[in-house]
Amino acid sequence: MKLFGSGLFGQAVAAAGVGAALLLSVSAGQAQSSGPFAGFDGSWSGSGTVALSNGTTEHIRRKADYKVTATGMGLKQNLHCASDSYKFDLSSDVTSQGDRISGNWSEKSRNIFGNLQGTAGAGQIDVFVEASGFAANLNLRTNGTKQVVQIDSKGEIRGVTITMTKG
Repeated sequence: MKLFGSGLFGQAVAAAGVGAALLLSVSAGQAQSSGPFAGFDGSWSGSGTVALSNGTTEHIRRKADYKVTATGMGLKQNLHCASDSYKFDLSSDVTSQGDRISGNWSEKSRNIFGNLQGTAGAGQIDVFVEASGFAANLNLRTNGTKQVVQIDSKGEIRGVTITMTKG
């Protein structure tokens, strides 16, 4: 049984969950002394591939705008992702307490929402992202201004690899 139904709508709903996982893709990589999200204000973009359960892959494009809170311990984000079959817009609110990361996300056009939690440190984050009918593990590694995100799921979307840069 597919968690999100079939066809393009099912892929779009699953993609919203993947987008939520991508919300953390810039939240820990280059932490500075003024807070874990310092240096992330602004626009980010990237591209990569999405592997679907039917064995196909699609190119995915991503643009995001980030705003670090005044305390440096929070991040608000607006995200737009698109592939050949779908597009979606997400918003998130992520906070850090020590090495723990947690937050909430939503995709308003489909009335989908969920949460995320995990750990961050030393240029790497490991996070579990979930919503009703969707769960995924996310790993991010940062090297300078390049970030590589890997997402693994057992739903319609099996995996995502995306590379992002700030600019």
